[in-house]
Amino acid sequence: MVQSSKATVAPVASDVLGRIGNLETRLARTAREIDAAQAVRYRVFVEEMNAQLPADAMRRQRDIDSWDSICDHLLVLDRSLEGDSEDQIVGTYRLLRQDVAMANGGFYSSSEFDIDALLARHPEKRFMELGRSCVLPEYRTKRTVELLWQGNWAYSLKHGMNAMFGCASFPGIRPEQHALALSFLYHNVIAKDEWAVGALPSLARTMDLMPVEAVNSKKALMALPPLIKGYLRLGAMVGSTAVVDHAFNTTDVLIVLPIASISDRYVNYYGADAGRFAS
Repeated sequence: MVQSSKATVAPVASDVLGRIGNLETRLARTAREIDAAQAVRYRVFVEEMNAQLPADAMRRQRDIDSWDSICDHLLVLDRSLEGDSEDQIVGTYRLLRQDVAMANGGFYSSSEFDIDALLARHPEKRFMELGRSCVLPEYRTKRTVELLWQGNWAYSLKHGMNAMFGCASFPGIRPEQHALALSFLYHNVIAKDEWAVGALPSLARTMDLMPVEAVNSKKALMALPPLIKGYLRLGAMVGSTAVVDHAFNTTDVLIVLPIASISDRYVNYYGADAGRFAS
């Protein structure tokens, strides 16, 4: 695919999806806001996590790829900060609906995982991909995470989605450094049967690095990245194999979350109509 800096924008009518205190979440309304979100992604993925992006992206100090042009961009903004809305973006998620993806070359996750096989088993369901999740360090709090999920939940309801999926990452490119956490996922929350999915065969790395009796669940949960832990609380499953992403300096797993599997506790918390934090 050709790299592009263009991106779709949400109409102003989409408006705010939720608020907690000074923080609010909504879809990006302008190309300038998407550019600012790409700058936040650069700060997190490159400056903090040492990702290696294409030369043009590094020069522009923006995390940009061709999927940006077809995705909706969910933002968290801190309205107490001075400046325009572009200066207030502290977190972002990239959302891609199946109908849009299929009309534009497919999902980002398909470059690592066998998404086509998963979709083929569910022709009646509508999927959406979650990606490029990041929050600036000083905003990595429960409130920010809750707003991101408020936005995801409201978006999925608005568009009639049946399932979410997306890559989630461990830092570094040595899976054995995460043997406990990966083995915990493998033995406890692997997607099975109709939801089974794995990495592309040429990229697949085993997650079965420790026998089940050697896995201390409490320690494993503590070792999980917060984003993955949050997905599990919602009721997510994980693909059966991992992928090493050398460009982003990460070890990736695939999260699979059928809407029907989301814990009643969280549906009740955010509201069956996504009204919990709605403005």
